[in-house]
This record gives sequence, C-alpha cells and structure tokens, in this order.
Amino acid sequence: MDIVAHRLYNQQLERPRLHTPNEVVAWLGAVQAQDYAGAKWALGQRLKGVTDADIEQAFTEGKILRTHVMRPTWHFVTPEDIRWLLELTASRVNAVNGTMYRKLELDEALFLRTNDAIIKALQGGRHLTRTELAGVLEQAGIIAEGMRLGYIVHRAELDGIVCSGPRRGKQFTYMLLDERAPQARTLDHETALAELTRRFFTSHGPATVQDFAWWSGLTIADVKAGLAMAKPQLVEETINGKTYWLDSSVPTVDLGSPKAFLLPPYDEYAIAYRDHSAVLDLRYAEQAKNTIFNGVMVIDGQVLGNWKRTFTKGAVVIESAPFRPLTAAEQGALAAAVRRFGEFLDLPVILPAEWERLES
Repeated sequence: MDIVAHRLYNQQLERPRLHTPNEVVAWLGAVQAQDYAGAKWALGQRLKGVTDADIEQAFTEGKILRTHVMRPTWHFVTPEDIRWLLELTASRVNAVNGTMYRKLELDEALFLRTNDAIIKALQGGRHLTRTELAGVLEQAGIIAEGMRLGYIVHRAELDGIVCSGPRRGKQFTYMLLDERAPQARTLDHETALAELTRRFFTSHGPATVQDFAWWSGLTIADVKAGLAMAKPQLVEETINGKTYWLDSSVPTVDLGSPKAFLLPPYDEYAIAYRDHSAVLDLRYAEQAKNTIFNGVMVIDGQVLGNWKRTFTKGAVVIESAPFRPLTAAEQGALAAAVRRFGEFLDLPVILPAEWERLES
C-alpha cells in the first residue's frame, strides 16, 4: 500500500471531493488553526476554486468556528461538532493546562466567577475582543492580563461558554457558544469517541494508534476503545511491521508525478502524525527537525523543503529552502502550486527566479 498516496487522497489534497469550508472541517474532524492565515489556506487547498475571502466569509458567518479543543491549541471545528468535541477532550486539555492554572493562581472557584462575568457581557449576540473581555473581568474585580487573561478565556472555551465570533478588522472576537452555534450537538462519551475515531482514520489514514493519540490528545486506552467501536468501518494494514488503519472503501490511488503542494504551517498532512517516516526521508530528518510544522514543500507526498511568504507592494513573494536540489520538473510543479496560492489570495506572486522560467 502507498501510504502517502492514500493520505493525500483521504485528506482531500488529491482529487478534492468536497465543496465548502465547513464540509472540509467536518470531514477532517478538526483542523489546527493557531496560524489563522495558514489554516485558511489549508482549507483552500482542499477545495476547488475558493479564495481566502470565501474562507473568511464562512468564518464571519459562523459556518466554521475557531476554539481550543483537543491538544491545547486552536482548531477550526464546525458548529454542529463543537460541543461534543469539547465534552470529549476538554478534561485532557485542562489536565495539560493544570500547571499553568496553578502558576497563574486560577482555580475552579475563580473560573466560575470569570465565566459568569463573560456570559453576562456577551449575552444578546454581542461579540467582544480579548482586550474588551479583560476590561469586563477587571470591572468584576478579577486581575486579567497577559497569560492570565489568555488562560481565563481559554478555560471559557473549554467549558463551552465561548467560541469565535466574527473578526473585527484583524482582531478576533468571542461570542457565547450557545448563541453562535445553537445547532451544536451533544453526544454521550462512547458515541463521541467512536465518531472522532472513525473520522480521524477515514480522513487521515493510513494512520496508527499512536498517531491518533497524538492528534486527539486522548489516552491510549480511549483510543483503543474508540478503535474497537469504529472497526467495522475501517480496515487494518500491516506495513513494514507497523499496524495502520484506514477507511475500508478507499479506492486505488495513482498520483501521477511530479505532484506538488505548498502546505501551510501546521497543516494536517504534517501535524496529525506522531511518526513522519512515511513522508520524510531519513536523510532530511535533521534538516526538518525544527521545521516539519512550518510551511513545507511536498512533492509526490514527500516533504522536500520549507517555504514562506511575505507581502510587498500588492504581491506575495515566495521564498524556498529545499532539502536537496530540485529537478526542473519538480520546480515547475511547485511553481504551479504557488500560482494556485496566488489565485487563492487574489494576488500576483513573485516566484524564486529559478522556478519562474520552468512553470508550464
């Protein structure tokens, strides 16, 4: 079995089959999104013909939400899924945050007060920035600044009190989850665990138990219990002595070559796996050690370097740092991928000089 071909197909990078940002987020279960601009591009690459403005509009309308869930970082989730995902994973995130809660003198009694103040301030469809929430908390006699403020709002997200509201300019805002996502479902623990397990291995497979534990933040015991419930919809494959799981209905995938992607920081293709050996040649492991979660250039499923973008005079400039010299065909494939990024941003792109003449 070709692991990378199946992952590219299952993650909707190869032959994307969905139509809206919320469909992509629902398919993947959750999409890491602390790099907001990069996360929008992650969704854009998995859809045909959408722009950054389209993703932003979906976020503004609340069709996709951004909150802390699973590992202690932001993710895009859908309004339908946000509550059961929080109920399934928040206790694990709170356990990880425990040391910082104690260091910042945040306890359960204080969280009851902060949540109550936040609820009163946001009722009636209001959306406030984090700075404005700090003012609300200070009026309630609660010290809320710096990291302390961040963890107070973080806890309100984990408790299902708030989630993302529409942006105000470039500033993020918060709204009450009950008002922003009234359609949010609740599921019992076993049903939620089975559902997240099924979605992960269907959308990210072939993947291992350890990959799912890393991605979800759940215990190995929970992961194995979820896998036992989801097994009827999955197939088990042993590859090079490792056990992988994936959707039982995935077709044979032929990528063609070369096939290139410019993936943003924290893209699910890189972030979702504990083991990167399938997508990263050991010869480049040292070069990639501190950059595997940065923007990566992927050719034929393999991570072959890093890239970054800067904006200047109404254009986007692309810089590249390949792990090895690229062939003319690889450079041409990457140039085409960069052009797609420019179309997504609705901006002209300035390519590395050696790529420009090779694009076809």
